Amino acid sequence: MHWHPAPAQKDTKRTKLVLYFSLAATLAYVVVTFVAGLRAHSLALISEAGHNISDFLALLISFAAVYFQARPADEARTFGYQRAGVLAAFINAATLVAISLGIAVEAMHRLSAPVAVQPRIMMIVAAAGVAMNGIIAALLWGVARDVNLRSAFLHMAGDTLSTAAVIAGGFGILLTGRNEIDPVLSLFIAALIFWSSVGIVRETLNILLEGTPRDCSIPRIRSEMEAIDGVLNVHDLHVWSLGSQSRALACHVTIADIPPSASACILDQINHLLREQHRIGHTTIQFENSGCERLDGCAAPPEAGLAADADCHHLTHHH
Repeated sequence: MHWHPAPAQKDTKRTKLVLYFSLAATLAYVVVTFVAGLRAHSLALISEAGHNISDFLALLISFAAVYFQARPADEARTFGYQRAGVLAAFINAATLVAISLGIAVEAMHRLSAPVAVQPRIMMIVAAAGVAMNGIIAALLWGVARDVNLRSAFLHMAGDTLSTAAVIAGGFGILLTGRNEIDPVLSLFIAALIFWSSVGIVRETLNILLEGTPRDCSIPRIRSEMEAIDGVLNVHDLHVWSLGSQSRALACHVTIADIPPSASACILDQINHLLREQHRIGHTTIQFENSGCERLDGCAAPPEAGLAADADCHHLTHHH
């Protein structure tokens, strides 16, 4: 059995400090942005406040996930809490998708009934937001090892771009006097939030549903394993992600009727291939020397020519 250890204690402490600072700064900015949005009658600023509330919650969830991921595996949770971060990222991204749709609906309403805004307040508050979000995004980039922290980074990077757009929008309103710029800008922000979130939703949902990692090809893995000397057939092959940084594989491998000492070399070659070529560090490989009945998901490829009614004499290796 190969096991990827939890992040080093020093790295975890640094990550927590970054998240502490990010939480405090984001909460302060939410209050300032919301009050300024009300005073300026700016939907763009109010939508920024809503976005930053979601960012605060996202950072809070990410912090909780970092705490749980650092806990060691035990008998109740033999894989530890690796998926805590994946679940946090899924919740964060799904929330952002909902928020982006809400902003888009309100912006369409504002386009049909424009409201006068105060562009100078928009620009001043947004400038502060660019500085704050930019700093937080840079700090998160330095510790973004997995999909959990990457989703938090996307939140803050998206905020940096959208608040920069608010500055441009405020300048445009100041020059032209056209208040329609504000809801158009809100639509742009909503589209940016939606685009950055959907990819995270897809990735995390695939992990939670134990789908094959996107950069892994089951046919390729099978053919490479079958190319190893001594391997006659590979079937009942499954590859999935334990977390955003670790993967697992389970399969049946048909070999000749040889003693365990001889099969150990084959096992070493298989695990070396999986580790070096596909970043799969946790494997469960079951050796057998005769056909496997088509039961419980164990289906050998037809070309293998294995007898369906043969008894399975298993020699199981856990690596």
